[in-house]
Amino acid sequence: MENTAAAGPVIVAIDGPSGTGKSSTSKAVAAQLGLSYLDTGAQYRAITWWMVNNGIDLGDPGAIAAAAGKPEILSGTDPAAPTITVDGTDVAGPIRTQEVTSKVSAVSAVPEVRTRITELQRSIARSAERGIVVEGRDIGTTVLPDADLKIFLTASAEARAARRSGELKGADVNATREALIRRDAADSSRKTSPLAKAADAVEVDTTELSLQQVIECVVTLVEEKRAGK
Repeated sequence: MENTAAAGPVIVAIDGPSGTGKSSTSKAVAAQLGLSYLDTGAQYRAITWWMVNNGIDLGDPGAIAAAAGKPEILSGTDPAAPTITVDGTDVAGPIRTQEVTSKVSAVSAVPEVRTRITELQRSIARSAERGIVVEGRDIGTTVLPDADLKIFLTASAEARAARRSGELKGADVNATREALIRRDAADSSRKTSPLAKAADAVEVDTTELSLQQVIECVVTLVEEKRAGK
């Protein structure tokens, strides 16, 4: 343990599309290595939930931009029990509804929203004393381009749809696959901070790997990085 203490905090960026195992992997790696954890997607879901609840016209980017600074979003970074509140309300459950899921890409594409959330994410990462695992879609490229380690998780659309359908209990695999492909296209083609693999990221294809194998792979990469810092 002396080596890890001497190495200082390590910032790990884990990016990739939906259904690659980002959240499960990131939480487990952070817990195993004693690091903080941040789910950046939850923050975009939280601001989307607030917009829906406050009657903001999500077809109007100007209205979204004007409201972007209003909600107070707080993220708890304990990987064993991550929390998220908006204006003091626990929204961990409500932000996972289909209504929020279907609207988060439109809200996330507005530059003012991304600027607000990116600043929030950077401040959380900077204040993580022991280091942090940050997962999302533009962490290695935009939010934390100087992260100590960048990992990009991938998997086939079929594998991702099967995992997501399992999570969504009985969801139609084909419908889920189509929704994932649409979300990828929206996230990859948006002008502001698109989903993209950083040039210096390590790509891990999770299609044929169990979750435990992915976790072990990432833990090894982090430990190697810490040892060499």
